[in-house]
Parts: sequence; C-alpha cells; structure tokens
Amino acid sequence: MKNVLFKRSQKQLFLGSFLLFALAAFSQEKLKDTTKVNQLDEVLVSAIRVTSKTPVSFSNLSQKEIKTRNLGQDIPILMNYMPSVVTTSDAGNGVGYTGIRVRGSDATRVNVTINGIPYNDSESHGTFWVNMPDFASSLQSIQLQRGVGTSTNGAGAFGASLNMLTDSYSEKAYGEISNSFGSFNTRKHTVKFSTGLLNDRFEIAGRLSKLESDGYIDRASSDLKSYFLQGTYVGKTSLIKALVFGGNEKTYQSWNGIDGETLLTNRTFNSAGIFTDETGQTRFYDNETDNYQQDHYQLHWNERVSENWNTNLAFHYTKGRGYFENYKEDANFSEYGLNPFTISGSTMNTTDLVRRKWLDNDFYGTTFSANYESEKVDLFLGGGINKYEGDHFGNVIWARFASQSELGDRYYDDVATKTDGNLYSKINYQATTKLSLFGDVQIRNVHYRANAIETGLVNDSFTFFNPKAGLNYTVNSNSNLYFSFARANREPNRSDYIGGNVRPEQLNDYELGWRFASDKFQLNSNFYYMAYRDQLILTGTLDDVGNPIRSNSEKSFRLGLEVDANWMFSEQLSVHPNFTLSRNKNIDLNVDGQNFGTTDISFSPSLIAGNSIIYKPVNQVQIVWLQKYVGSQFMNNIESSVAKLDAYFVNDLNISYEIKPKTIFKTIEFNALINNIFNQKYVSNGYMWDIYPYYYPQAGTNFLAGVTFKF
Repeated sequence: MKNVLFKRSQKQLFLGSFLLFALAAFSQEKLKDTTKVNQLDEVLVSAIRVTSKTPVSFSNLSQKEIKTRNLGQDIPILMNYMPSVVTTSDAGNGVGYTGIRVRGSDATRVNVTINGIPYNDSESHGTFWVNMPDFASSLQSIQLQRGVGTSTNGAGAFGASLNMLTDSYSEKAYGEISNSFGSFNTRKHTVKFSTGLLNDRFEIAGRLSKLESDGYIDRASSDLKSYFLQGTYVGKTSLIKALVFGGNEKTYQSWNGIDGETLLTNRTFNSAGIFTDETGQTRFYDNETDNYQQDHYQLHWNERVSENWNTNLAFHYTKGRGYFENYKEDANFSEYGLNPFTISGSTMNTTDLVRRKWLDNDFYGTTFSANYESEKVDLFLGGGINKYEGDHFGNVIWARFASQSELGDRYYDDVATKTDGNLYSKINYQATTKLSLFGDVQIRNVHYRANAIETGLVNDSFTFFNPKAGLNYTVNSNSNLYFSFARANREPNRSDYIGGNVRPEQLNDYELGWRFASDKFQLNSNFYYMAYRDQLILTGTLDDVGNPIRSNSEKSFRLGLEVDANWMFSEQLSVHPNFTLSRNKNIDLNVDGQNFGTTDISFSPSLIAGNSIIYKPVNQVQIVWLQKYVGSQFMNNIESSVAKLDAYFVNDLNISYEIKPKTIFKTIEFNALINNIFNQKYVSNGYMWDIYPYYYPQAGTNFLAGVTFKF
C-alpha cells in the first residue's frame, strides 16, 4: 500500500510540475484577443453539447441552479427535478451511494462524460458518484440528453447521455469558502480559488472539499474527501486545459435494504455487518465499509486552425483502487482456498473471518474531433480510443481459524481488460432558412476479456454501427419542430456474463418534438418511442456484492410524452413544471421457460412529474418550492404484486439570501434546504431476493444550511 501511495504521489507531483512549467513558459506571450478566446471556449463547449437546433431531447442544469442546493447531496439528487429523472440514495439522505434513472433506463445506460471524457465504469457500465464527492462545486453546467443522444457524448450513448462540463477559466482572481451543516450530522466544507488570468495568458484554479454524514439509515456513514486543480493556457488561437481531480470515499455499507416487516417497524435498520459473537450476543462489525480512491487526469487542447476550422484533442488517465470489507460468519474454508483441519479431534470446515474484495484499475485513452463551421454547415469528425485494465482480487485479513493461510494470500485473482474504439461523423446542414438536416454516423468496436470463477472465460469482440438522422423545422421566430431517428447498440456488462447473458442489446429511438420560446413562456415537448431488441432489463435481484442482475428481454419498448415549461409570471414569480407519461412494456416475456405475455418493464413508472415555483420578493432573496411525483413501479418484470413500489410525492423548500458587503467579501450567500417538508414515509428503490421484496427507505423531514463567502 505504501508503495502504491508513493507512486501515486510521484505521478501527481510530476503532472503538477509539468502543468506549472508549461503555463509559465507561455506566460510571456503578448496580450490575448478576448473575443477570439471567448469563441474558443464556446467551441470547446459546442463540441460536446447540443442546442435547440439539434433534433435531440435535452435539458440543462446551470451553475446558478446547482449552487443554491449544493449543500452536500450528490449530483443525482441535485438533478432530481429534471424531466424523466428518478433518483435514489442508499443512505436515505442523498449522501454516499446515490443512483439515477432516466425514462426508466438504469445507470448502466446513462452514458456519463466529463468534458467529453467517458466516466462510466468500463465493466459494470455504472456510475459511482460517491467516488467524486462535491464534484458539483467544480461544474459549470450539466446537460442531460434523453434517448440515444449524439456521438460527441461518448461511445456508449444508449438510454440517455449526461455531460458534465467543469468550470471555465476566470479572467479575475477570486476565492471562496463554503460551509454547510444539516440533519444526520451532515457537514460539508469547501475551499475554492482562482488566480485569474496571469499576464493575460494562464490561470490556475482549484478546490478542496471534505464531506461527512451519519446517514439516515443506521451506520450509513460517509467520510468523503475530494480535490480539483485546473490549469488553463489562453493563446490567440489556442486554448489548453490541464485538469487533475479526484476523491477518496469511505462509506459504511447500506446496500442490503430491509424487508417489508422491518420497513413497518424499524425503517432505519441496517443489517450490514451483523454477526453473533462467541457469547451469543448480536453485534455489528464496525468496519463493514466501502473504501475507494479515484484520481483523474485530463489534458484538453482546442485549436482554431482557421475561421472555419477548429480542432479538439484530449488525453485522459484515471486511476482507481479500493476495496470493501465484510465480516463473514461460518464461512466455508473451501470458498477461501483454505483446507479443513482438526482441533482436539474435531474437524474444522468453517470459520468466522474478515475479507476484503479489491479492485485496482486503470483507464486511459484519447478523444479527438475536428469541427468545420460555416453559415450553412456545422460538421464534426472525430472519435476516440480507450483502454481499461482491472485487477479483481480478494484476501482474508483475519480469521478465527486461519488454516494454512498467510497474510496477503489472495483467494481469487482476476484480471480483466477492455478496449473501446470509435469513429464518427456528425453534421447539421441548414438546407433552407427554415429547415436544417442532421446526420450522425458512428462505428464502434469493443473487445472485452475476463477470466473469473463467476464469469468464466470471456473473450468477446463487438462491432456496432450506430446511425442517427433528423431534421429541425423553424415554424416561426418562437417555435420549431424536430424529428430524429437513432440506432444504438450496447455490449453486456460484467454482471451479465455472471448471469449467463451475453447477447448485446439494440435500440431504435424515435423522437418527435416541439419547442416554443417567448419572453415570458418557454415550452419543450416531445414524443418518444424506444424499441429494444434483447434489452437487458433489471430482474430486481442482486448478486452477492450488491450489483443488479439483468436478463435479456427479446422485445420491449418505451413510449412516452415529455413536457417541461418555464412560465415567467413576473420578475418575482416563475414556475417550471415538467411531466413524463409513458408505457414501458416487455413483449411476450419468457422467464425460465414460462411466458408471461406483455408486462411492465421493471423500475419504469408510467408517470414522473416535477415542479419548481421560484419567488424572488427582492433581488437578494430567492425562495424555491420543489415538488416531485413518481408513480408506482415494479421491482421485477412479471408484475408480481409483492414486487410493487408505491407512488410517492415529495416536497422540498430551498431558500437563498445574498448580501454584498462593502469590505473584505464580494458577496456572502446563505442557502437553506428543507427536504421532504411534509415528512412523507416513502421508498424510492428496492430489489427482489427470490420472491421476497427488499426496500431502500428515504429520510423524512430533514434540512441542510450553509454559507458561502466570496472574495
């Protein structure tokens, strides 16, 4: 471990020194052209974002919208009120392990990128937000593309695409200190700074954060730390950004859930770590924890080649290493590579022990694109190549009866690799003053290798062709119509191989939308039809380490209507409602040879609605009433009555107050968030263990409050 930490420190020191040296070397150049620099920054954004001219369904979450509620809860919880979004929290209060679904698509299909760099885990396809605590404090904006999305949002775009854009550079120096406190002993401390543009050429900005919480669920504690460092070089035709960021998390496990009886009698009960000691007393192991360190390195180079051409080149490297620790009662020797032995004439075949299951992984690669833009044409040519290497292993750190084991022995060891390459071409063509045409073609190749007891020998290659086409028609200055078709393919993840499912899934996505915008009112609406072949659907069950198990559904579809609006009644009052009505069905579902006909797809409510009412009585004060309704949903695909999660309706209240002192501080911002103000007892997630349901209850009324000093 010391050697690993030493190497990591060396790597970080090297990268930091390189960054400072490179920026210093450029610092003596002549003054920049501000207009051209701003354009370069906009080009960097446009390379990974869509606009209203693109026939894609999307929503944006701005930095201003994020900061008033950024008091410790994770990014999915901050996105809870966006259209078609359902979120959940293992600990019940939005800190620690959190999850997100979009249109019923689970996290494995929500393709996440950071500045266009893939973030989803290569093997599970999931997103572990807990590895980046307080990352929201370093975000410029978030864009959620529903449906397939475009190729610039990553190779694995499938059910939805979530793009996070980190802070832009600041021309002026600033400092920021934020502290927040709340229920369940939750607290967040953040320090943030920027040098501003030194010699009008380079900037260094950074952030340090620490977040702790006891959680709503018993012992669902979180101890989280994170950092963010960015160096930016600004030239006449160049914009270069180097970023180093990461996080360290230690969370007490709370992914077991509780059964129905316990839900009624003791909703905060957590079975993780429970054992019976030698005296017959029930106890809980105090280090039943998940521990992980993840560090990210990104280098982005945007170059204006001519008035029409721009290029983007990025290199990235992510290092992750960590484990989760479990106390196991009466564990079989054979499962841990141990031999039976005899004590006082008795043969010992089992023992109490403490195990650690490790993941040591590396992810690295490059993404690139060239953009040609003229009055009628906006063309992108690009691609990426990425490599994942993951070492899975386990060891026993204590045993009541150790047999022949030695400290450090591995009872399993599996190395998995994955190579993912893609090339794409994307174009928006303004055919007439009212009509623009869209096309996007991607070729993707994936090669995955693994060799584990659970997966067996895996050596699979997939080549996918993912075309997209659409049109955008301007009706008048206030409204436009769009239509698009997209095909996407997705390979199985590691857990699918464990479950014996190796067929990739295919999606045909049809989107028909209308956008209207006036000074006082904006409306976005769209119909979607997502037709799947071999969709990997959640069965509602989990494997022995808490990963969801999926199975192929030969034919299935999602059909829905999404509407979101912004109505400005006055300068003081505005309303932002949204809702999604949908049908989500498996067709002729077969499970273990039994045909169940047409059934609801699991974890896919037919109604999702959100609303925010914003009132600004004076310029310095903002009061926001947030509302979220999620309809009933099943935890399996056979519509079992015991597998049904009830609908819930939750209300939050967010209050912000800003003052501008004449000395020391530029601004002082006070923010308060009261979650679940009506104290609803609701469940946002669960799973089925055979025929038995288990639930993840969420906290009743709770609060967070904070203050931010800017100078």
